[in-house]
Amino acid sequence: MIGIDFGFGALELEFWRFMFVMTRIGAALFAAPLFGSAAVTAQVRVILTGALAIFVCNWTHVAAPPQLLSLGGMVVVSGEILIGLAIGFVMQLAFAAPLIAAEMIGASMGMAIAASADPVNGTHSAIFGQYFTVVLTVLFFGVGAHLDWISLLVESYRTFPPGTAWMTPDRLHLVDRFAGDMFLTGIMIALPVVLLLLVVQIVTGIIGRSAPSLNLMALGLPAGVLAGIAALVVSAPLIGDRLTDLAHTAVAYSAALLH
Repeated sequence: MIGIDFGFGALELEFWRFMFVMTRIGAALFAAPLFGSAAVTAQVRVILTGALAIFVCNWTHVAAPPQLLSLGGMVVVSGEILIGLAIGFVMQLAFAAPLIAAEMIGASMGMAIAASADPVNGTHSAIFGQYFTVVLTVLFFGVGAHLDWISLLVESYRTFPPGTAWMTPDRLHLVDRFAGDMFLTGIMIALPVVLLLLVVQIVTGIIGRSAPSLNLMALGLPAGVLAGIAALVVSAPLIGDRLTDLAHTAVAYSAALLH
């Protein structure tokens, strides 16, 4: 198997098969927006990867390369890592759409400078970014999209067995198209709130021109914040539907990449 015989026979072969299966699953979980977040510790990811690898070993006939530590074996392992990263990355694109919408809404409300530490991603995000991320996460688990994604990850071993060609120009083009859809979805989520804030800003500008003695900053900023909050409350059902569709779209992106 690896050029080194530890004397355990079939048990050793099964162990290296198990470790080989963990490469694709571990890479997918590392790149996924929820399972690979900073809030999920490395120990939890390793345990989850091992648990999924046990099921894959029982449900499929995946075989490790004959010489796992040879050059050919390392190439096959690299291909497994690439497939796993791609499955998680395209879902990451879908989860970036609410963050784009949050940036647009925050900038329109005059709260672009208000940023907070995001414990999920380990970075600083817009003040509404965490709100949209939490809502999308709840909806993602609520509609069972995580189960569909894990099922898709298991099915990828039947669609693309280890060692088969996977990276083609068509699939690279799919990633580009998914990135374009991400920006479009972010705009659609933020559009109702941004349009209302645009009207508020126009009205505030007209009032400022009509009465120059008024403090435009003292009038416009509170009006924009209140109007933005009101728009978020009113458009909550629409945004919820968009985020629900986005949860299914995230899995559909990964599925389209594997067919």
